[in-house]
Amino acid sequence: MVLDLKDLRRELKKLSDPAKAVFFPRFFKTGPGEYGAGDKFRGVTVPAQRKLARAYQDLPIRDAEKLLDSSFHEDRLTALFLLIRHYRKGDEAQKENIHRLYLRKWKRVNNWDLVDSSAEHLVGANLDGKNSSLLTKWAKSSELWQRRIAMIACYHDIKKKDFRTPLKIAALLLRDEEDLIHKAVGWMLREIGKRDETVERKFLDRYAAKMPRTMLRYAIERFPERGRKRYLAMGR
Repeated sequence: MVLDLKDLRRELKKLSDPAKAVFFPRFFKTGPGEYGAGDKFRGVTVPAQRKLARAYQDLPIRDAEKLLDSSFHEDRLTALFLLIRHYRKGDEAQKENIHRLYLRKWKRVNNWDLVDSSAEHLVGANLDGKNSSLLTKWAKSSELWQRRIAMIACYHDIKKKDFRTPLKIAALLLRDEEDLIHKAVGWMLREIGKRDETVERKFLDRYAAKMPRTMLRYAIERFPERGRKRYLAMGR
């Protein structure tokens, strides 16, 4: 049986959980003035969305793009899972097209889970450490989600133990005012430390005094207590 976008939308509606649909908007800060203001939720779990993306992985990219334009959060996350699947099995031209689609549609990637599930795979993997100009530009953006995408995209390089761009972007975001950026930078620094603690400590020795408390705490989470206390004493 050939499955189409209408079938996928129907499945998403069928999997809706009214209790979760009430809880998720609070969890993802959708109130007036909050970072997810106005977003809508069906109440579908992430594992269920991943399962749907596997079942509908042959859906055309144009349909994934249509789903990404949905007003429902879960629809957009499912669309991103579909695009990641297309990206991984695509040739170079298709990968570049999906990457550019993501850049055009970044406003639809408008919460931390959407960014964290996709930026590494659809931005970081495409740049692959070769060109940091886009990430540098987005790290300086006034848009919260562009800045978070810039940092989380670096996870691709970090996993390859190429820390040049991640450290550059982290340094650019040190004075960011948003808690979601503090957490993203601290997380990526911690991931660097998992692979090379010396590199992370060198960065912290230089910048810990300038780092917001949340960023620093995330970065040193795995350190022994003595090391944590040392860096916390340096922090602002």
